[in-house]
Amino acid sequence: MISLITPCFNSEKTIEATIRSVYEQTYTNFEYIIVDGGSTDNTVSIIEKWIPLFEGRLSYISEADKGIYDAMNKGINMAKGNLIGIVNSDDWYEKNTLQVVAQNYTQKNYEVIYGIQRNIKNEQEHSLFIKSHEFLKEHMITHPTCFVTKETYKKFGLFNLQYRSSADYEFMLRLFLSQKVKFTPINEVLSNFRVGGMSSGQIGVRETAKIKQLFGIISKKQYYFITIKSHLYSLIAKK
Repeated sequence: MISLITPCFNSEKTIEATIRSVYEQTYTNFEYIIVDGGSTDNTVSIIEKWIPLFEGRLSYISEADKGIYDAMNKGINMAKGNLIGIVNSDDWYEKNTLQVVAQNYTQKNYEVIYGIQRNIKNEQEHSLFIKSHEFLKEHMITHPTCFVTKETYKKFGLFNLQYRSSADYEFMLRLFLSQKVKFTPINEVLSNFRVGGMSSGQIGVRETAKIKQLFGIISKKQYYFITIKSHLYSLIAKK
């Protein structure tokens, strides 16, 4: 069984498309867990509308949390599947995503499956990309496409809430450097991802640099240089 998790907060404009993409999967042996952060808009009512259609496979909680990675951690702790995928409330899967993932799963206890990510900008396809896990020291793989075994989370822990934007990178780097986790790339589009803004991206740049410095991938001097340059980008973006 595959467990799917959607963290959300005030997502009434986009979450229905996310839910529909899960409902329309060609592979049906899954559970779907939505972790809402206490939305004040119509998000919860939209979720509840879909519950009967999933016939027991959709559940949700709605309560205050400490951010998106806290919501992800809650969902992971609730999950019962062998594999766990995370699809954010403004993203969506291809209809055959779970089928493709199930077919490529090699049954390893510690395994990460990932594929091609379609980037969406202004509601249009902007780009397709996949980056090899062999270069995780340089850059993150396509996290919206990732499916991770439950045993991997049990062995190596959850997302580090110290990070607001790059906890997924810290987690994947942790797995990669352990040399105990199998990474299985799939050369197919698995997830559609809406591209965010420049300022939020710069938070990720600074956090990623800090993570690399802590893992000994870059020096403190390199970290400071990246951080200063990132702050300058953020100032330019505000003008």
